[in-house]
Amino acid sequence: MKTPKIILWCYLIWYFSMMSIYFEPSLKLWASALGISFIIGFALILSTSQQGIHQDVWIKIRLFLFPFCVSSYSATIKGHDFILLFPNNITHVLIGVLNCTMFVVLIWIIKRLYKFSKKEALNQLAK
Repeated sequence: MKTPKIILWCYLIWYFSMMSIYFEPSLKLWASALGISFIIGFALILSTSQQGIHQDVWIKIRLFLFPFCVSSYSATIKGHDFILLFPNNITHVLIGVLNCTMFVVLIWIIKRLYKFSKKEALNQLAK
């Protein structure tokens, strides 16, 4: 996994970490987030599409997911004393940071194991 994808996954992990703490069960909030996601996501698809070039399905999903996450995040944190994207409660910040850190460490371990197993396989073939 390349660094830009790791960063995007960390964004999503942060989002889920904060949503698990500050979840707002308002149907109106989630319906609005879905509506904004549809409108903005469709506009992003139109603005990034090129005739004759097929866009990866995951790119299209992200173009709808970003506006959904942004709008639901901003509505959910309203009134909770956040500073930019970060809660005023240090424990909640640490939860988000720890979750992202655990993900990055896991990816690092998997990359190391993959590199090691690939090297071992090449050594076995060379014998």
